[in-house]
Amino acid sequence: MARICDITGKRPQGGNTVSHAHNKTKRWFYPNLQQKKFYLPEQDAWVTFRASTSVLRTINRRGISIVLKKAKQRGTLSDKLSKVAILSKHNLSKRQEYGKAKGQ
Repeated sequence: MARICDITGKRPQGGNTVSHAHNKTKRWFYPNLQQKKFYLPEQDAWVTFRASTSVLRTINRRGISIVLKKAKQRGTLSDKLSKVAILSKHNLSKRQEYGKAKGQ
């Protein structure tokens, strides 16, 4: 699985480890990714994705819906999430009707 944030698109960066003697050795700086599950009330669905911890803080402040919408506008939203985030109104209404039929 690629080490890429599904919302921001953050990915590993290359760099150098610099010793006290100033010797340089190539290394990777990995983003701090966490697998999280969020509930989207507009779509009545749970979504699981890998996000950087900085994005998780933003989600706590602003809300998942707003963060997904802004990421879609910026073009950084992963293909997996963009499919989930764009449920048509038709599918949403069908899902709500199904919930009413089940008595929820």
